[in-house]
Amino acid sequence: MNKTEKLICFVLAALLAGYIFTESGKRREAAASAAPAATDAPAATVEKPAEAPKPAAVESVPAKPADPSVSEKILVLENSQLKIELSTRGGVVKKATLREYPRDRGEISGSNPALEFDFSSSPLGAIGGAAAENAVYEVRELGSNCVVFANADAVRRVTLEKDYQIVYEEKFSRPGPLANTLSLGAVAMGSGKNDQLSVDSWTLGPDGGKVVHHCEGDSPLKAYLVGGMGGCSGSSSAAGMPWTVDVACAGAQKWIALKNRFFTAALVSSTDANTGFDTVVARDMRSSDYRPESISAKVRFASLGAERRSVFYVGPKKQSVLWKLGMKDVMEFGMWRWICYGVVWLLGLFNDCLPGYGIAIILLTVLVRIIFWPLTHKSTVGMKKMQELQPKLKAIQSEFKDNPQRLQQETWALYRNEKVNPMSSCLPMLVQIPVFIALFNVLRSAVELRYAPFLWIGDLSEPEGLFASWFPFGGLNILPIFMAATMALQSALTPSTGDKAQQKMMIVFMPIMMLFMFYSFPSALSLYWTVSQILSIVQMWLIRRSSAKKTEVLVPEVIDPPQTRQMRRHG
Repeated sequence: MNKTEKLICFVLAALLAGYIFTESGKRREAAASAAPAATDAPAATVEKPAEAPKPAAVESVPAKPADPSVSEKILVLENSQLKIELSTRGGVVKKATLREYPRDRGEISGSNPALEFDFSSSPLGAIGGAAAENAVYEVRELGSNCVVFANADAVRRVTLEKDYQIVYEEKFSRPGPLANTLSLGAVAMGSGKNDQLSVDSWTLGPDGGKVVHHCEGDSPLKAYLVGGMGGCSGSSSAAGMPWTVDVACAGAQKWIALKNRFFTAALVSSTDANTGFDTVVARDMRSSDYRPESISAKVRFASLGAERRSVFYVGPKKQSVLWKLGMKDVMEFGMWRWICYGVVWLLGLFNDCLPGYGIAIILLTVLVRIIFWPLTHKSTVGMKKMQELQPKLKAIQSEFKDNPQRLQQETWALYRNEKVNPMSSCLPMLVQIPVFIALFNVLRSAVELRYAPFLWIGDLSEPEGLFASWFPFGGLNILPIFMAATMALQSALTPSTGDKAQQKMMIVFMPIMMLFMFYSFPSALSLYWTVSQILSIVQMWLIRRSSAKKTEVLVPEVIDPPQTRQMRRHG
């Protein structure tokens, strides 16, 4: 590549790196704005002593102590996906167990139970007003998938349906402010290093509304939704900040979702119109830097009819399910979401054919390389031709060095006659950037990769972290190192038309930069990029081999002419 091509490729690579760092640092950047909240905390803020004990389970939310004056009975509803525990105190869901997802790495067993949502501190389905959360209900009906609670104020029918849905059908004795709030439950920070907490909602408006990711933009929640178990920015002290903060979000909502990296608890729909919701964010009291630990929310209603039907979702951020519920944007794929949707579908398809998401990622990488093979082939051939044209280009530069305009004309005339495009080497990178960004968004947040093993990798959604007690930075990650090595080899094999010193810099600088970026990323991303580099090296080797065959000089076979009688006489 010449200087112009190198500059363009470098700019594209910098833009890609900038996007990755920006996406990874959005919530870390919000940490800085959280510090002033220590002095400007809302009046609704409730403080808790710093010495209060914290729960050991990271996926759980601290529970409130039970009121001994209120009699309570626990009922269980379950299907193949979800198990919920309901209380007669409030007719609420106090715990939900996702039966297909283990709490920790490995298969579900006695020592590694299924993942639980502990709603004890903020029960799902709790109603405010006269029919309060702690109101006592009697069990009027109990079926295999539903239970009916009743008291003088309300009748609440709770049904467990497929696709992780919990449906509340309620009849109230007095319309009005009897039940002016409805709880969505609570979601806690996951145990992974790259986990996060956030709130999404569809805010209704005159034009139909829009999806709001409350960790971005001007949402009042942004300052408190800072993710990452490894810490925030490291510069936002939590000293003096309250244990919990209550933040109000105004405006009618179509749906509201509380989520961490892989799971969500959401109000999918309600027949009563709401006026907004209140969110409580609890920080991690064990950390000296600000870091959220859990989020809970209650939706507000302006008025109440005699009946109400509300649908909740408690389950994984799984595209196929969320799409049917009209909540696909909970995946938060960004501007390239349509590519992301296809990538998730392909990963699932490949995993169904050959079980194992490591193999699925490899097959997806091969498919991407096949799709772009003609483009990258043409680009590599073009770079090879550019390399062969260097003597002619240097002659033109020497002849017209004092006439820049003529030099440019002759240079482009040579390109035109030789049918060479000097910018062709950058086109493959430019086209593949949206695909890579889509893969970056999918592979870092796909619930399918949670605890998915591959070879020596125990969890494709996290860095390898081998020998963590011996190596710094969270352990030894082999794939990013191998990826950097293959990138250096690919750069060395790429035809170059520029200065040798510049080429050496690219061979060294780019792999080191990528190693630094990818070292703490999910190993699924490193696996994709490494396989892509290997396939690129194979492609370059095939092109070089084909080019070498075409330039072989055929040595003609020397055949003695037939001898005549005269030739034999004189011989």
